[in-house]
Amino acid sequence: MPEHIPHAPLPARFRLTGMIFAVVAVVVVAVGIYIRTSHEHGLQKEVKSQHVTVKVVLPQSGPSKQELILPGNVQAYLDARIYARVAGYLKIWYTDIGARVKKGQLLGVIETPELDQQILRAQADLATAKSNLEIADVTAKRWQNLLSSESVSHQEVDEKTADAKAKHDILNAAQANLASLLADQSFKRVLAPFDGVVSERNTDIGKLINPGSNNGKSLFRVVDNRKLRIYVEAPQNDSYLIKPGMEAQIIFPELPGQQFTASVLTTADAISESSRTSKVELLMDNKDDKLLSGSYVEVHFELSTNPNVFRLPVSALLFRKGGLKVATVGADDRVILKHITIARDLGRVVEVASGLDKTDRVIDSPSDSIVEGDIVRIKAPETQAAEQKKSGAAP
Repeated sequence: MPEHIPHAPLPARFRLTGMIFAVVAVVVVAVGIYIRTSHEHGLQKEVKSQHVTVKVVLPQSGPSKQELILPGNVQAYLDARIYARVAGYLKIWYTDIGARVKKGQLLGVIETPELDQQILRAQADLATAKSNLEIADVTAKRWQNLLSSESVSHQEVDEKTADAKAKHDILNAAQANLASLLADQSFKRVLAPFDGVVSERNTDIGKLINPGSNNGKSLFRVVDNRKLRIYVEAPQNDSYLIKPGMEAQIIFPELPGQQFTASVLTTADAISESSRTSKVELLMDNKDDKLLSGSYVEVHFELSTNPNVFRLPVSALLFRKGGLKVATVGADDRVILKHITIARDLGRVVEVASGLDKTDRVIDSPSDSIVEGDIVRIKAPETQAAEQKKSGAAP
């Protein structure tokens, strides 16, 4: 049989030593984990402290209506420069500037000695042509009677008949020439073409008058101011919003505090290549003749806005080599640079026509060194409000 050897129990001091080693090992592991965790937290805080803190703004929609102010030129509804049709000297004038005239009223008379002589000569030529025709007609009839008795030949009768016809044609030409000269003579009397006001008189008694433009100056100028035409040049971007029938407010600088209403009569429906504008014509009443043609005015249009156009402060713009950009903050707090197109510059605010979404978080006053992919921190709204209040700026 095998011999049984009894196990003696370990001394108490060995058990105590083992427990001490176990406790020490647990403490070492716990301390190591704590140190590593603290280091990681410290590293994260250090990294976060190095991130740039930025203020963001959201793109704002503009008002449903926008005001477009354009300079305008005022013209009379009817405006006629009256030139001479005959040569001569001004015999007399009856109306000066500011005179109100009626249609057909005599403005002046031109003395035409050369034309008068031409008319006398034409009248004499007409009388001669009548006499020659009478003789030719009598001769042709006599030769027709002689032909029946065969006293003359057919050839001679035909010649006399043809001569009478030629004399008749000469008479017609003389009558037409005299009628033309008499028509010219009627232009000795300078008449008003319509009811209106004489705004210019560029001649005087005894002054030489040349037919036509008279070296670029008209004898008289008559305008009808009871209605006024106003012309403006609408920018290409806004021209499609201006339609016939639309009303606009008219402001005359010399009449502060007063506004007048005009309606769009028509548009050019074309863009000028030189100015990239479209001409717009407006019409307004001026029955009391309070307003003057030739004036400069401001024309105020109220136009509908584009809902896809957003407003941003100019401080959010970045002028980069590739064009105009803004810096936005993505969902992962990284910077995204976006190209934008400006519709209008309103001073402290710009209207962005393309490149932005309504939900974009746009960095206000970004650093010039900011680049795509930078990690940033966004200021809390209460912090932004406190800074604005402190600086006195509106939120």
